[in-house]
Amino acid sequence: MALYHVNKPRHPQAKFHVKKNDEVVVLTGTQQGKRGKVLEVLRDRSRVIIEGVNFIKKAARKSQEQPQGGIIEREGALHISKVMLAADYDSRRPAAAKSAAVSHAKTTEGEASKPAAKKAAPKGKK
Repeated sequence: MALYHVNKPRHPQAKFHVKKNDEVVVLTGTQQGKRGKVLEVLRDRSRVIIEGVNFIKKAARKSQEQPQGGIIEREGALHISKVMLAADYDSRRPAAAKSAAVSHAKTTEGEASKPAAKKAAPKGKK
């Protein structure tokens, strides 16, 4: 018997925050900021496949569907914790942008009100 099972069954979560045909935004990773529609939710692996996001290249043998064979591009799975519903993402963005603008204004105000530091005179020879 093997020491571990590569495809061992996991305990699937009962409910996720996204489902098929939802519009989602990727929060982290190389695909960050991309939007797409959920094509499939893989409950046993806690992953989702999103249309137009995270393309992988896969070698395919010759078959009736692929008479030439070759390399096929298709969407890969992302972990479900890396995505958020687009509606929720859009509703939180103005608040985050507003708070960032306020904090930026405070820092520029603080810099303007501080007196300029005096430059030290170069030490000359005695």
